[in-house]
Amino acid sequence: MRHVVRDTPATSLTAEERIEADRKDKRSKASHRTELFLLVAVLLLGTNPVAVKYAVSAFAPLPFVALRFTVAGLLLLGVVRCLGSEGGIERKDLLTMMGVGALGVGMTNMLFTSGVSLTNASDTALLYAVVPVWGMILGSVLGLERPTLRGILGVGIAFLGIIVVVYGGLGGSGSSLEGNILVLAATVCWGSYTVLSLPLLEKYSPLVVAAYTMLFGGLAALPFALPGLLSVDWDAMGVGVWAAVAYSTVLVAAFGFFAWQRGASLLGANKVLVYQYLITFVGVASGMVLLGEGLGVEKIIGGAIILFGVYLARRQ
Repeated sequence: MRHVVRDTPATSLTAEERIEADRKDKRSKASHRTELFLLVAVLLLGTNPVAVKYAVSAFAPLPFVALRFTVAGLLLLGVVRCLGSEGGIERKDLLTMMGVGALGVGMTNMLFTSGVSLTNASDTALLYAVVPVWGMILGSVLGLERPTLRGILGVGIAFLGIIVVVYGGLGGSGSSLEGNILVLAATVCWGSYTVLSLPLLEKYSPLVVAAYTMLFGGLAALPFALPGLLSVDWDAMGVGVWAAVAYSTVLVAAFGFFAWQRGASLLGANKVLVYQYLITFVGVASGMVLLGEGLGVEKIIGGAIILFGVYLARRQ
C-alpha cells in the first residue's frame, strides 16, 4: 500500500499572520464603506441647492430652515435611540452643543437658504467650495494649525476666485450679488462649525453630534421664522414643493449631513477634500441640468481659481 505524503505549502499563514490579515481585510471593508457614505453624501449635498431653491419658491426661507432642521434633528435623535447608541450628552457640553448648533447649523442655513432664494444654485455650489479655507483660517487663529507659506498663498488665491464669482452676481441670468454675499457668509459659519465641532467629535459619535446640533440649530432659527410660519399658505404648496422639502430635510439634512460627518471624522480633513470638489461639480451640474442655469466664462474661471486655491491651502 502506497502512502502519499503531502507537504504543507510554504506559503501557509501562521495564526498571528491570519489575525493580521483579517484585521487588514476589516480595515479595507470599513474604508470602502466610508468612501461609499461620502459618495452618497456628495450626491445629496451637491443637489441640495437645487432642492432648496425649488422649495423656497413657495416656502419662505426662514420657516423652511426652522422646520427642516428641527425635524431632521428629531429624526436623527430617533435613530440614535433605535440603534441603542449612547445619546445623552454631559451637562457641561450642553451649552457648547447649543452654541455650535446655533452658529454652524442655524445661522449657516438661514444665510444659505436666504442666499439661494436670491441667486442661482451654480453660484452657490462654487462658493461653497471655499468652506475648507475658512476652517483652516479659524484653526490657525485657535492654534490648531500652523500656517505655512503654501497655505497662505492658497488662501489668497481662493479669495481671488471668490471675488470673481461674487461679483459675477452683478450680471447674468438668476445670479445676484446680494445672494452671493449671503451664501459666502454662510460658508464662513459652516467652516467655523467644522472646527468648533472637533472637540465634541472626540467625545461623542458623529451621529450624536449631528442630531443635537441640528435640533439646536432648528430651534435657534425658530424665533426668526415664527412670523413667516404664521403667514405660510399651506394649501398653496404643491406636491413638488413638499417633495423638495422632504428631500432636503430627510435625505440631505439627516442622512447626508451624518454621512459627511462620519467620513470626515474617519478620513481627516485633507483626504476628504477631494469629495468637497465633487460636491462643487455635482452642484454646478445639477443647477445647469435641472434648473437650466447658465455658467458664464467668469464663473468657470472663478470656480477654477477657488478650487486651486483650496487645494493649495489644504495640501500638506
